[in-house]
Amino acid sequence: MRSNEARRAAVLGSPIAHSLSPVLHRAAYAELGLDHWSYDRFEVDEAGLPGFVEGLDSTWAGLSLTMPLKRAIMPMLDGISDTAASVEAVNTVVLTEDGRRLGDNTDIPGMVAALRERGVEKVETAAVLGAGATASSALAALAEICTGPVTAYVRSEVRADEMRGWGERLGVDVRIADWLAADEALRAPLVIATTPAGTTDSLAHSVPTSPGTLFDVLYEPWPTALASRWAGAGADVVSGLDLLVHQAALQVEQMTGLDAPLAVMRAAGEAALSAR
Repeated sequence: MRSNEARRAAVLGSPIAHSLSPVLHRAAYAELGLDHWSYDRFEVDEAGLPGFVEGLDSTWAGLSLTMPLKRAIMPMLDGISDTAASVEAVNTVVLTEDGRRLGDNTDIPGMVAALRERGVEKVETAAVLGAGATASSALAALAEICTGPVTAYVRSEVRADEMRGWGERLGVDVRIADWLAADEALRAPLVIATTPAGTTDSLAHSVPTSPGTLFDVLYEPWPTALASRWAGAGADVVSGLDLLVHQAALQVEQMTGLDAPLAVMRAAGEAALSAR
């Protein structure tokens, strides 16, 4: 790591104005004494990505990728980790001193770390609400911590087929259930909600008396109706901010070679959300 030289990193995506990544990474740099490091955000879509990547010079340490670039970046890389390849999505690019671009996915280990922080090491079964890109990352995380079947609650047969395919690829025993029966998911020892804001609000009244752990990947608005009712029942809730902090911490460590100041990053994220 060349800590005494000016180094750059940034998050790319579209839309990008809402991203908390600059807050988290800058807080880490400040705590680590990386005064010459900067972290920015750039509005970049799939059409603009090749030109942006080709324009990177030796001052760049890495990139964070959000939608819609996690798959689009892959052909532009010199190497991809097994984790990223398993879900066909890259959210982290490290630029090496010899000019290579190496892709990884920190969402998956970030999910696992966020769950383990709340004491979830292993579960026998789990439920996933939704079937989009985040749901595939959830399945990859569950491949590490779930020893039995995972039930995915989906709205269409197309999504059902996609989840079955991801299950086969990741070695997860995926069972499919109709979204109309999603209230049944809430009885699982671990529920991962991967749906857009408002989608699970109608399920809040169905939270059982003694629920397991809820992992709701949203962080704004927060808490969701489901998360609020879950916490009110005295059960553990893992938030999207927990995920964001852990995946960002892993990015900081890959780009800088230093241990990320997790607590400092979390505090910065919480303060930024409170100010919105």
